[in-house]
Amino acid sequence: MTADEQLEPHAQEAAMHSWSETLFIFGALFVELVALFLIVGFVATLINRRVGDKRLQAWLGGGRIVAPLKGVVLGAITPFCSCSTIPVLVGLVRAGTPFSACTAFLISSPLLDPIILGIVGLLFGWKIMIGYGIVTFILTVLISLAWERLGLERYVKKVRVQGSWNPDTPWAGLRAEAGPAWRQTTSAFRPMILPMVIGISVGAVIYGAVPQTFLTTVAGPGVALAVPIAALIGIPLYIRMESALPVGLALSSAGMGLGPIFALLIGGAGASLPEVSMLTGIFKPPLVAAFVGSILTVAITGGLMIPLIA
Repeated sequence: MTADEQLEPHAQEAAMHSWSETLFIFGALFVELVALFLIVGFVATLINRRVGDKRLQAWLGGGRIVAPLKGVVLGAITPFCSCSTIPVLVGLVRAGTPFSACTAFLISSPLLDPIILGIVGLLFGWKIMIGYGIVTFILTVLISLAWERLGLERYVKKVRVQGSWNPDTPWAGLRAEAGPAWRQTTSAFRPMILPMVIGISVGAVIYGAVPQTFLTTVAGPGVALAVPIAALIGIPLYIRMESALPVGLALSSAGMGLGPIFALLIGGAGASLPEVSMLTGIFKPPLVAAFVGSILTVAITGGLMIPLIA
């Protein structure tokens, strides 16, 4: 038996392990995202119903500048990952919340919540964490104002949800409201299923197939465009908040610079492929492209600034 013949079973076993690991990642992500959407969507629907559309519009309104500021604050105090932001966004859109407030919430929710700020602080230090928070806050407000100025609201799809209440009907109590809230949540979820499956499938294959050495090669020391490349790579990887810290530490120990690591983590946390796919159920392509471009702007800006601060 030749050396190649001896190695062939091991190669086949490694390939099978890779595919089995990819299938496991797909299944785990699918279950997690479905549960997140339904649970978060159900709770958000009940809250929207209890608060009322008119009161929600008043809370998140208040003028051209104040509305996005309120949207950023709402995003910062809600510890949601990028995908669990979607059901809340659906509720805000359905309630007629100002467009600038919705977009500010969409961008800030996964990027400014306490968990991601804590991870940035642990990886890069408290000075960078504060700088990141300030810069991201400002960029989010500016991006929301730019979207409004460009008239991108016309690219929001009409969110049709079966089982919606009459906004003038008074709150009837949790037991009476739970059934309609669940039907509305599942109705809003149906258009998201196919985009979610597509996004998770691509992300799982890339996550399972892309070795760490590839990341350090294309976005490591000496690569001129390491920061933007790392930001682009982060999107299909879907780096969840709970795995961002070990991923960042592993890449740092492998020799990747702080700037590319930051861009990779922010790109993955802010605009994961499953989230982008699910957004196609709410936004038309130009607005989806604007969202991805905005997250990349935040990731690249931060990645370029970190070496200067550090």
